[in-house]
Amino acid sequence: MAGDRTVTTPNALPMTALWWQTCATYQVYPRSFQDTNGDGIGDLKGIEQRLEYLEALGVDAIWISPIYPSPMADFGYDITDYCGVDPRFGTLADFDELLAQAHARGLKVLLDFVPNHTSDRHPWFAESRSSRDNPKRDWYLWRDPAPDGGPPNNWISDFGGSAWAWDAPTGQYYYHAFLKEQADLNWRNPAVQAAMFDVMRFWFDRGVDGFRIDVLWHMVKAADFPDNPPNPAYQPEMGEMHRVLQLNSTDQPEVLGIAADMRAIADSYDAKGQGDRVLIGEIYLPVDRLMRYYGRERAGVHLPFNFQLIDAPWEARSLAKLITEYEAALPPGGWPNWVLGNHDRSRVATKRGHAQALVAAMLLLTLRGTPTLYYGDELGLSDVAIPAALVQDPRELREPGRGLGRDPVRTPMPWDESRNAGFTAGRPWLPLNTDWPTRNAARMADEPHSILTLYRRLLAVRRAHLALSIGDFALLDAEGDVFAYERRHNAERLIVALNLGARPHRLQLPGWASNCRLLLSTLPGEARAGDAAMLLRGNEGVILTSD
Repeated sequence: MAGDRTVTTPNALPMTALWWQTCATYQVYPRSFQDTNGDGIGDLKGIEQRLEYLEALGVDAIWISPIYPSPMADFGYDITDYCGVDPRFGTLADFDELLAQAHARGLKVLLDFVPNHTSDRHPWFAESRSSRDNPKRDWYLWRDPAPDGGPPNNWISDFGGSAWAWDAPTGQYYYHAFLKEQADLNWRNPAVQAAMFDVMRFWFDRGVDGFRIDVLWHMVKAADFPDNPPNPAYQPEMGEMHRVLQLNSTDQPEVLGIAADMRAIADSYDAKGQGDRVLIGEIYLPVDRLMRYYGRERAGVHLPFNFQLIDAPWEARSLAKLITEYEAALPPGGWPNWVLGNHDRSRVATKRGHAQALVAAMLLLTLRGTPTLYYGDELGLSDVAIPAALVQDPRELREPGRGLGRDPVRTPMPWDESRNAGFTAGRPWLPLNTDWPTRNAARMADEPHSILTLYRRLLAVRRAHLALSIGDFALLDAEGDVFAYERRHNAERLIVALNLGARPHRLQLPGWASNCRLLLSTLPGEARAGDAAMLLRGNEGVILTSD
């Protein structure tokens, strides 16, 4: 197949690396990427307009957050039509043109797939709630009240409050893991499975290269709906959802079979000679439970999202332990993946600081496996403070003041120094980062030592050196704040050394590396190296090569 590369992975026979194993993926939040019609909301034509930027950045695939028709109670994660495009973003023809233009530039395109729930305005739900004997009643999760007339159990919505909404006309509650406007589907119903699998085929048939599957671990609930146990570690600042442990409302064994069915659909397109399709599962679970989603008797999703770096202690020995334990936990043939942030979590520059954001970029793009970048992180964007009057996110509106809102990480992309940073001719739907006159793509592209320039160089180096994506990974001895590792592929050997602190540190090099040269540093100027050691400056990351 075009684009395949022969590789050797640790403790395995030679295999063929597929595009999704060597690629770097870039998440686009469409509302905030580029507006072309002046309504203050990004659109599909805007993404198409910025494909040249993405190609120059050096990513290989784009994942687009939901673009389907929606009342936008949760900004597109409440869907009324899985096979259409919301007019705010454009038309189905606009999507087809975006897909064609992306493919012409060698960029793969992934869509968000939201199978756990629909909007309460979806025609399926309108039928389901119309009467208890409607044929679609069992497409959703309906239950009688508890003996006291209240909700059927103690399950809590991820957005706070009971996860059950009362429907007076039919005298039952329906379940919603998120907002009451997002009714959960009954994935134990074969008709629901068939309908949603047809949605996957609809987009695959149009040429989409894969899906990121939203809240995959939520999709099946315990059949008898028992209470969830209380969380002994609960603290109010964690958010109300954490008052209980979601043992019965998430991560049920049956979801693994559904994931395998989805994988079989994706694999069927390769069998037809139409190219490999990839499935990425959103799964917030401990590593041992996460690994089950790779599949056992049957293959599961290709990449169960690995979110560990987002909240990991930023300390060398802790990172070394986290990474080696994750690698050791992978099942045979399981491919690793890494992320630093997304549309739900605080930005890396906010969590790690601007100096360490560059080091974090080098970590993300030199670990074995598939990295996913979040739009704007390549500019070093930080979380943006949103005045109370401008808050949009229902998460924040339902539990204000707890820092749970997602608006701060979804603000518009600053493109240049023109009005509204070149994002829109109208009023942006969320405020821009306050430093946009200097922190914007056009200006930073011309700065030789900007974080954007570093990302471009890192992605170019990663593409040029297969050792950085698919090569073996081995820790190196290091002291203090230094985290160092070797990447090997065939005869190529590279060293990555990251100083996670602000003080300089000396790194002893292995004997074979005495004549290594500097391939890339996160800081300007030459890192100082001797025959057997090198001095890493504070907040510096380096890549050394033996060639």
